[in-house]
Amino acid sequence: MTSAAPSPTPHRLGARLAGDGVDVAVLASHATGVDLCLLDPDPSSPDGWSERRVALQGPTHGVWHAHVPGVRAGQRYGFRAHGRWDPQSGARYNPAKLLVDPYARGIVGSVELGQAVHGHRIGSAGAPGRLPEPDGTDSRAAVPHSVVVDERFDAPPVPRPSVPWSRTVVYEAHVKGLTMNLPGVPPELRGTYAGAAHPATIEHLRSLGVTTLELLPVHAIVDEPHLTERGLTNYWGYNTLGFFAPHAPYATRAAQDAGASAVLAEVKGMVRLLHEAGIEVLLDVVLNHTCEGGTDGLHLSWRGLDPTVYYLHDGGLPARFADVTGCGNSLDFRRPRVVQMALDSLRYWVEEVGVDGFRFDLAVTLGRDDDGFTPDHPFLVALQSDPVLCGRKLVAEPWDLGPGGWRTGQFPPPMAEWNDRFRDAARTFWLVDPGQAAHGRRGHGVRDLATRLAGSADLFGHSDPPLLRGTVASVNYVTAHDGFTLADLVAYEHKHNEANGEGNRDGSDDNRSWNHGIEGPVLDGSVGLEIVPLRRRSIRNLLGTLLLSAGTPMITAGDEMGRTQRGNNNAYCQDGDISWVSWRLSPWREDLLATTRHLLRLRRENAALRSPDFYLGRPRTAPDGTVHDPRPDLDWRTAEGRAFLHDQWLDPAVRTLQMTRTAPDGSSALLVINGALDPVQVTLAEGAASWELVWDSVAEHPDEVGRNGDGAGRDARPGGTVLTEPLSMRLYLGRSSAVDGRTEPV
Repeated sequence: MTSAAPSPTPHRLGARLAGDGVDVAVLASHATGVDLCLLDPDPSSPDGWSERRVALQGPTHGVWHAHVPGVRAGQRYGFRAHGRWDPQSGARYNPAKLLVDPYARGIVGSVELGQAVHGHRIGSAGAPGRLPEPDGTDSRAAVPHSVVVDERFDAPPVPRPSVPWSRTVVYEAHVKGLTMNLPGVPPELRGTYAGAAHPATIEHLRSLGVTTLELLPVHAIVDEPHLTERGLTNYWGYNTLGFFAPHAPYATRAAQDAGASAVLAEVKGMVRLLHEAGIEVLLDVVLNHTCEGGTDGLHLSWRGLDPTVYYLHDGGLPARFADVTGCGNSLDFRRPRVVQMALDSLRYWVEEVGVDGFRFDLAVTLGRDDDGFTPDHPFLVALQSDPVLCGRKLVAEPWDLGPGGWRTGQFPPPMAEWNDRFRDAARTFWLVDPGQAAHGRRGHGVRDLATRLAGSADLFGHSDPPLLRGTVASVNYVTAHDGFTLADLVAYEHKHNEANGEGNRDGSDDNRSWNHGIEGPVLDGSVGLEIVPLRRRSIRNLLGTLLLSAGTPMITAGDEMGRTQRGNNNAYCQDGDISWVSWRLSPWREDLLATTRHLLRLRRENAALRSPDFYLGRPRTAPDGTVHDPRPDLDWRTAEGRAFLHDQWLDPAVRTLQMTRTAPDGSSALLVINGALDPVQVTLAEGAASWELVWDSVAEHPDEVGRNGDGAGRDARPGGTVLTEPLSMRLYLGRSSAVDGRTEPV
């Protein structure tokens, strides 16, 4: 055991290179002592490691700290914390257990399940009337190690794309699954950070029209014990071990072999190359819980350093973790140090790695105080006011599993939110209702769908002043990593999660899907081929609803090519072909990809399809009060071309509507939706001198638009009639007329 020199103040948590060594600081406010343990391989040691311990000084405001000379980048280390073993009150100090630095910039190694990775003696926690007993098994050979990292990155800076929200198109992908099967990526780069920024990957994203790549968690993770025991892994990565360290297995083998600094450099390089291509990078971050599990779970880091500070407890005796996340534990965001850790992590990834924003998993947990969720929580206030973070894209998953956990629409600006109501409305209108109608049962009409098409002002319009957040606060999605893929929504009515090894009990039963009469794939030459075209049209209807609605669209990777998970709606543990994006394109998948590109191009090129502001239903006025365009910014019409009456909005039998939008630049768009099982004659709404049909979901390929045999072609006049196919949608763009030599809207 050696002592060390004082470290500079204020103490920056973590282990940072400084001068002739490192400055080290770690929070352990209830500990009686903390040792820094410097680890080196040692074949002569029984467990393969030698260890030099340095006693840290403190605590200063709960922080133990020191400057340790002679430590260089690549050094493995951990902490051992001394203190009371008192599970009754929540204290579980056990110096036999090597602890990962919560602020480590690099983490290597994995967990070897067994007694060593538990602070208590396995079995003692389950004895009636007895508290867990401490275990003396040393864990250093059974746990991951923290690594001192050289954070320098020798590359010139690249400007951030800074895509406006009104032009943002989010593409949710898994670093590994995105490129494991992508032919244009060299084999050694597939499934890696480098592969995610390879020219072949970037070409696909840019040709699609994606502006923002949202990556599933890339923080260092640990697999849950129950998965390890079944030979599976936590593929999605929602089980964080370190909020500052990238997950090393996603790096190339060359980077992993070169060490943690090279892994970090590869991540930075990925972000830089995507920025050069004009693509933003968002990270899905899991700040609500950790990988240590429930009250008697793994003893890896926070549990051994300061469990009653880091973790939310239920207030009872003996002390037990409170779980509002469904993952065994919840970080306690009532604690300033927990808020600090989250903010420090976010700033690090923005300032040092260069990412453009975050999607917050189970974000309600991050805004809970003693009385439950509040939009004025210090963490949420900090996101609004922090100079590093407030200008970044911040997206909340607005629910958790705790009391009052559904909070869609209640997060403060500048945050956007996943809109589950959009998902449910789109699936209900296009899948559930037609499936019910095929059996003679009534559906839900058009009211909810219309609200979602217009940006969900009922959810996101409540602010001071009203309508402040705009439509872009609604991140619209039909699918996400969690649930059926787009292709599976139209082919399965029931989940098929047998591969997960949980008896098909896991995953949601509320899928709002429709198999169109046959469960699963329909093979060539088999019974049921007649439903295949309708399935494909349903995919296009859902895709068109997503990409032509007001709000911020999010596409799940592979949906644009008809990716299937074979009916698995909870593929969190499937690291293989079930989850990886397939790039083998059959003709119908090529048509779907062309359709997605076409719709995103239309959205990009026409301001009427991407208003950032909520609609008023009347002409827009200029700041001086003048009206330059007499048309309302939003107008709803029935199939007959008449204004909707109140009773029609409430009538479940009304399944057809027209939506006309007019943008400040004078452009206009008409969306015609027929959700009925029969063809409907539609009298086209006013809003332009003439309408040009630019997309019809009946068409398998965009080039086929206007060739559906109704004789109407592409051009149509307001007041004219067109025959719309059952379960279909059409998009028309307005054409202007020439008045006194000028082109003006009519």
